[in-house]
Order: sequence, then structure tokens, then C-alpha cells
Amino acid sequence: MYPSLNIGALDIQVDFDRAVELARTHGFRGLDFSVVQVAELAAQRGLEGIRGQLARAQVRLGAWGLPVHWRGSEEEWRKGLARLPEWAALAVALGSDRAVTGIMPGDNERPPEANRAFHRERLEPIVQILAEAGCRLGLEFIGPRTLRTTFRYPFLHTLEEVRELARELGPSVGLLVDLFHLYTGHTPVDRVRALGRREVVAVHVNDALPGRSPDEQMDLERALPGEHGVMDVVGFLQALAHIGYDGPVAVEPFSARLAALPPEARVAEAASALRRCWEAAGLSWLETTRP
Repeated sequence: MYPSLNIGALDIQVDFDRAVELARTHGFRGLDFSVVQVAELAAQRGLEGIRGQLARAQVRLGAWGLPVHWRGSEEEWRKGLARLPEWAALAVALGSDRAVTGIMPGDNERPPEANRAFHRERLEPIVQILAEAGCRLGLEFIGPRTLRTTFRYPFLHTLEEVRELARELGPSVGLLVDLFHLYTGHTPVDRVRALGRREVVAVHVNDALPGRSPDEQMDLERALPGEHGVMDVVGFLQALAHIGYDGPVAVEPFSARLAALPPEARVAEAASALRRCWEAAGLSWLETTRP
């Protein structure tokens, strides 16, 4: 596994060139990215131009957010489906076979059974297109009780529940495992040791806020990994190493304190926090992150 910079998770708005440079400067060996943005650059520079840029920076492409609006109207969904083969082929050609999307823990219109049918209907064609391109899809489960109780109808919100949906969708579907959602879903980090290596498509790390129980945590109020010691970041990384996870690990804090800093300072703090946890877990920063 390797540390991957996700600028969106740090609330930073910069272009791809700047994102690559920030990743290189601060020791990240991966970059989670917008496949739509990279496709536009590839049309201008060609694949070799982007490959050369990444090689010089010693940065690989990590995970990309699924750009298909599958929760929206049928028109939006089908429009995204039409472009997805192009996007997936481009990502794989540039070394990334990991797309991710979130599963909301509730719905105001569909009861659970109808919502599950909707998810399967909308996601199955996406999964097929991605698989044909050699790409996997990671589903993120979202744990906070404070969020799921805002919906009229509850839905899947734990590792095991979304793991079951992933299995129904096929062997190329796995999980985006976010430590915050494990914690708020009352799932111990050791549960990760029971997962297969390919079941974990992408990873996010962070910390919860002190003075709140798991059920009191707010989805968009988090901290840097290890900042407060509320969650077991070290044990989580060790569990991932145990199963041989080989993908990106991105910092996703949603921190008001961090957001008040200049963009480069946010990246520097994220890199420093992740490295401390990485080395505390007994992992070699250089050996485990070399492209």
C-alpha cells in the first residue's frame, strides 16, 4: 500500500499539474484524481505526456471517484454510462484500476428493499463496463448515526452490509474502507483482517473528535489520523498490511482547523500525520510506497 494525496478531501482546489507537484513535494507516492479532468488533459498532451509527468514526479495514480451520476435521473445516469468506457480505459492505461463511489445510509423515498433494487439496477451496468476495462469498483459504507437518522428510511451503513451488496454485484466490486466509518459503524479494526486483499479497493484514514461517542460523531467533522488518538489508526494500517492490501491510503479529515490553513500547509500536515501513523504501525515509508 502507498500514501496517496486526495486534494478534494483536504478541500483544495488546484489543477492536476499542481496536485502532482504537491504529492511529489510532500512524499505522497499516489494521487487520487478526477478521471474527467485527466481525460481533458490527455486530449491535449496525449497519454505519454501524462505518463512522463507522473514518472518524473515518482507519483502513481490512485483511486478515482466514479463520475457517473447514478443516483440522479435516468437521463443523467445513461449519459454517464455512455462516457464511462472511455474514462475507464483511460484510467487503466495510466495505471489506475480503482474507481470508488459511496452508498448513502438512508433514503427519503425508497424503503430498504426498493432501495436495494434501485442500487443494483443502477450499479450493475457500471460494474460491467468497469470490469470490461479491467477496473474494479469500491463501495464506501457510511457509518455515522447522526447522518443516517436524518433519512426517512434507513439503508446499508456497515462494512458487512455493504460487503454483501458488493458480492451481489460481482467479483470486481469491493470496498472503500474509511476508518471513520468503521468506528461510527461500531466495527473493530481487526475485522479488516478477515477481508480478502482484493476486497479492499481504496482506503481513507482520519481521526474522530474527542468527547463524542461513536454515535455522536458528525460525518463532516473529523481530524487528521492520530491527531486525537480516538481511533486506532495504527491497528487499522497493520490490519491492511496483514491482508496484503496494495492500494492507495488517503487522508480524509474534513477538519475546520485544517481548512483554515493555506493549501500547501494542509498537505504538509496530512503527510506528516500519515507518516507518523505509518511508521508507528511498523511499516517502512520508503519500501511500502515505491512506485
